[in-house]
Amino acid sequence: MTWFCAKQFFDGTNLKTNYRFQVKDGVVTSTESDQGSNGGGLNDQGSNDFLCPDVQFNGLVTPGFLDAQVNGGGGVLLNQAPSVVTLKTMFSAHQQFGTTSMLPTLITDNLSVMQNAADAIAQAKSENIEGVVGVHFEGPHLSVAKRGIHPSDQVRAITDAELKVITRNDLGKVLLTVAPENVSPDVIKDLVSQGVIVALGHSNADFNTVLAAIDAGATGVTHLFNAMSGLQARAPGLIGAALDDERITAGLIVDLLHVHETNCRLAFKAKSAKGVMLVTDAMAHVGSDLMSLPWLDSTITRVGDKLTTPDGTLAGSCLDMMAAVRNSQQVLGIPLEDVLHSATQVPAKFLGLNDIGHLNVGAKADFLVINDNMQIEQVYQSGRLI
Repeated sequence: MTWFCAKQFFDGTNLKTNYRFQVKDGVVTSTESDQGSNGGGLNDQGSNDFLCPDVQFNGLVTPGFLDAQVNGGGGVLLNQAPSVVTLKTMFSAHQQFGTTSMLPTLITDNLSVMQNAADAIAQAKSENIEGVVGVHFEGPHLSVAKRGIHPSDQVRAITDAELKVITRNDLGKVLLTVAPENVSPDVIKDLVSQGVIVALGHSNADFNTVLAAIDAGATGVTHLFNAMSGLQARAPGLIGAALDDERITAGLIVDLLHVHETNCRLAFKAKSAKGVMLVTDAMAHVGSDLMSLPWLDSTITRVGDKLTTPDGTLAGSCLDMMAAVRNSQQVLGIPLEDVLHSATQVPAKFLGLNDIGHLNVGAKADFLVINDNMQIEQVYQSGRLI
């Protein structure tokens, strides 16, 4: 077992000072402040002596980040090579930026690619490959009008064939993004009853249609503000519903390109940190020197921190989670405690994962050490320095 001590410690909800935690076999077994015991360990009698027999950190310790929307990384894209090798490459690319858990995300594609991606996820889960907690199917049951870079010839109604893939019980957590105008409340209710987490996105639905989907069990919104019906005076649309309804956890891409910083702040104000989930929507470019990526009959090109197709359409991002956290704190002015909550505990709760996203007793010991410049110094996975 090892004791880790930190001058600043974020447990997933609260920011604390002079804190220590014990890790054994990759799990947090005890936590303790310099004011006394909080779970047993070195200082069971409440002594004020803050001893650190093992590892001392001068920076901020926080749970590792959970990214629920990762299309690619390290030069590879899940759609183009759905395999365990691709999953490992993607995770390794994002891990260096603080992501210790992710939902590999499959963009709208044909049934065969969906099946191959599901097989890869199932294999990764059976082999206990670090970082892969499930899968996010972003489509194909979307709105053609709001499809973005999703191929129009693959956007389709849901059938038994897709349902068979989506409801597999060997995939870990399954997140499915749908346009509620194209997937009925009855289908949403059935999916949720089978353990699928349903998010709404790439949708042109009116408010009442959105509300019916939420009432049926949808609990998320995919990349708030992007590719969805807008907020108008007498038509709240998907944006209005997402901002107003406390049942919804809204994914937000804070690369300051997808969403104006004022709208990002509005999301945090309307929903509080507990209703906002930082995501990257990252493409293959993250963690690589890739500048150009073939996509369908076109190309996704990186210029600076922006990814676009030749017609100027945003095509995912080259954002990483540490940059999303940094942008939220330094540019938006969101308190650090709230930003970290949105990158750790919020997505974990949204996905129903109880052992990650926090560093309380019983948690998986996935954590980061961040310095005063909001840069990552160390990444630990299951208590091991990566």
